[in-house]
Amino acid sequence: MRAILSLLTLAFAHMEGRIDPPSSLDRMGAAELAQQATKAELWVIEDQTGPLACMILTPQPETLYLGKLAVALAARGQGLARRMIDTAVDRARALGLPSISLQTRIELLENHATFAALGFEMTGSTAHPGYDRPTSLSFRRMV
Repeated sequence: MRAILSLLTLAFAHMEGRIDPPSSLDRMGAAELAQQATKAELWVIEDQTGPLACMILTPQPETLYLGKLAVALAARGQGLARRMIDTAVDRARALGLPSISLQTRIELLENHATFAALGFEMTGSTAHPGYDRPTSLSFRRMV
């Protein structure tokens, strides 16, 4: 679990100082990640060097929530995010869910463009507790 947490930490490091509030990943340890994985599906693509990409899939009413999608910096541009999204689509179908959904921070414009290119449509915004402005955008892709 430590190698996956390391992948997440390095992949999300670019958000440091860009998003408000800070990522929940800042407070997550290997034990908490392992506990999350028992309540959801943790998917990992790895090679002999370790994990290259990961995501957490959580079934919800009417959608499969995709969280903590990360690709190692050295493995970007190889289609791993697309492979993970394809896996999420397959899992949603297998679970009888009509869509996959995710959230990304409002400040991360490059993420918005990436998810749109992967077939997602923005469906709304949410605010973290204590904020009077949107802090995240919600995206959905029908399967």
